[in-house]
Amino acid sequence: MRLIRALPGLCLLCFACTDDGPKGEDDGSSETVGDGDGDPGDGDPGDGDPGDGDPGDGDGDPGDGDGDSGDGDGDPLPDPSCEGIGDAVDELGTVPGDASLPFPTLQHISVIWEIEGDSNENGTVTVRYRSDGGPWREGTPLRRVPAGSLEGFAWPNRHAGTVFGLSPGTNYEVELFLSDPDGGCEIRTLEATTRTRPTAIANPRVLDATPASFSQVANSSEPGDVIALGPGNYSTFTFQKDGTEDAPIVILGDGGAGGVVIDGDVRLDGRSHVIVDGLTVNGQIKFNAATGLAIVNNTVNANADGIAMLTRGENIYVADNLVTGPTSWTEAALGVNGDNLGEGIVLTGPGHVIEHNRVVGFRDAISLLEDGGANDQFSIDILYNDIEIAADDGVEADFCFHNCRIIGNRLTNTFIALSSQPGLGGPTYFIRNSLYSVILTAFKLQRGSIGDVVWHNTVVKNGDALGIYTTDVFARQQFRNNLFIGGPGGEYGGWSSGSGRVIDLDAADPSCDLDYDGFGSTTGNFVGNIGAVSFTSLAELQAMTTEVHAVEVGLDVFAAAVGYPQPFPALEAADLRLAPGGAAIDAGVVIPGINADHDGAAPDLGAHELGDPLPSYGPR
Repeated sequence: MRLIRALPGLCLLCFACTDDGPKGEDDGSSETVGDGDGDPGDGDPGDGDPGDGDPGDGDGDPGDGDGDSGDGDGDPLPDPSCEGIGDAVDELGTVPGDASLPFPTLQHISVIWEIEGDSNENGTVTVRYRSDGGPWREGTPLRRVPAGSLEGFAWPNRHAGTVFGLSPGTNYEVELFLSDPDGGCEIRTLEATTRTRPTAIANPRVLDATPASFSQVANSSEPGDVIALGPGNYSTFTFQKDGTEDAPIVILGDGGAGGVVIDGDVRLDGRSHVIVDGLTVNGQIKFNAATGLAIVNNTVNANADGIAMLTRGENIYVADNLVTGPTSWTEAALGVNGDNLGEGIVLTGPGHVIEHNRVVGFRDAISLLEDGGANDQFSIDILYNDIEIAADDGVEADFCFHNCRIIGNRLTNTFIALSSQPGLGGPTYFIRNSLYSVILTAFKLQRGSIGDVVWHNTVVKNGDALGIYTTDVFARQQFRNNLFIGGPGGEYGGWSSGSGRVIDLDAADPSCDLDYDGFGSTTGNFVGNIGAVSFTSLAELQAMTTEVHAVEVGLDVFAAAVGYPQPFPALEAADLRLAPGGAAIDAGVVIPGINADHDGAAPDLGAHELGDPLPSYGPR
């Protein structure tokens, strides 16, 4: 009897991006509207600044699976109350509209609440959640997203955000407390269930196949079957059968050990609920317009794209794959027009989870589609991937409609690390990513990007520590608890990495909000600008910009010896965990639902809390 391998477990912590959300965002969740006369609470809807929740346990996986992101002291959260807040009487007040929880992933729930009014944008929505009637936990407040349009896409007036660190396959109540001091208040409760990872059914029918018999066996398969491929070399194939959500079909190899080899492409266009597990593919795995697929534990040796879906699909799970491409780490390869090729993993549509993959040697390692190809790109998790050699973008989270969550990834040797070009209103979340040996920019917020959220990242790059080089004004970004270290720059492949300024944000709109970040340059200088405001010292940065609580850091902030990155030849990944006693320790601010389990007086800056182990990057 053949042993069927279970798919690995999933833990996540993620963040978002925004647009109006396509037709079909209805998740079927039920809702309850509060009457405003419930038990008295503190009457404080929250201001979106850091609070004290926490979805993660610091063990390197996205969450601890217990769904606990409460206030960290075990005390029950106070009930919200609309007492004393009247209805909106003019455009300054808020009129609540439809609320939804579209496309839950395994450990995150996206939240959208459309509104009318609030022209001065001072309305807030705080979040509590619970499972199985348990105690309420504090979630991350929603972001205020005014109506807008950009690059042919439009979105309505709303609040948007994510409930982080949940358990798979669990039903949650999500309580939203909307409050506007100019009038308008409502307590609304919705319900949604997180997804489970796709796995084979218990005691499946196992169909053994060889290269000679595979086509016949595949055509005879039914939902719930496992097609177990024997050793050998298989030709390109197109699979034409569907499983069901409760009974997927599994195409099972040998865990990528090299005995089951596909010499060509694996195509699953239009398929639903099929698991491709443990193949070695000398080509690509492609599945346009698919639903509910799982692509796991494979080794893909690509000559262009590796794992690809180029038309809208839903709820794809891509995990624990090794994807290797044709692009080398050379100066000639750098940039969109460089000598580079391929997308390591590229998807479009809602509800996808891309986690714990190792992706090496592409133009862009992990990508969403751009412009007219972008279709309903929301509620997407990109988590704990290990990325090396991306000659253009490491993660290209462009044209994210809302609630794209790029969390806990490690990127080494990238031209551009993380791209939001553009974000469509936000939030697009970039959280606890570790970036080393970046050449041009750590965050490419271009084409007028709106609503990016940048929390708890660590950046060590060549040239300017934090530089976004564009004349297109970017707006409504929030930066908190990050570390940015640069140094002497250079010209690489015709591109300048900057002169070693700590900040170079010429096109930052006044709505950009940066604070509680650490900056440094190995040049010994501390100069830069945010928009039109220039500074020549830490004291001037603190006095003249929103970075009131900024600190100055150097490479000695890390416990390991971290070398200043000269990009060529390619460097090994660096251990960017903190040393005790440095300027980054206890220098952050609490963010509800994200970092309440911090040690010491306050959260530490950067991707790693002091004393935490390194995350499990790449395949598990």
